[in-house]
Amino acid sequence: MWIAIAVVAVILLYFIAVYNGLVSRRNQVREAWSTIDTQLKRRYDLIPNLVESVRGAAKHERETLQSVTAARDAAMSANGPTKADAENHLTETLKSLFAVAENYPTLRANENFLELQRELTDTETKIQATRQFYNNVVMGLNTQIEQFPSNIVARMFNITPEKMFEMDESEKKAPQVKF
Repeated sequence: MWIAIAVVAVILLYFIAVYNGLVSRRNQVREAWSTIDTQLKRRYDLIPNLVESVRGAAKHERETLQSVTAARDAAMSANGPTKADAENHLTETLKSLFAVAENYPTLRANENFLELQRELTDTETKIQATRQFYNNVVMGLNTQIEQFPSNIVARMFNITPEKMFEMDESEKKAPQVKF
């Protein structure tokens, strides 16, 4: 009888340990997503200043400026799985904004614009690092959820896999350089 009680206790302790591990990983995923959000907020705050800098130097580039503003608004309001797509679109429109800026020597010489561009580039680097960290944590959670016997515990407590923060197809293509 004591052996049966010991076996049940070991199994129960194992399930508790697995459950706690899953909860810990799920919380790491949430914290990693929060870090991405913090960097995205920084980018959202920089974009209007950058757009205003370009607007002054390139008045006839209205379409590019409007698309950047619209992409920023869409990214700010996106939630869940559409967030990654909206962020990828914003990244693409920012590239077009920097391409426009290349055509204006006075803008490229403007210290305010250059500082904003440096800050935005720094922020983009941080976003990439936080995306990588988020995806690593998501991979750990998803792997544990799929492995036996932790998959049983995950199903029992409705702990589901998280979606990776993936690149848009346009970001996967090599850029074309023309001279």
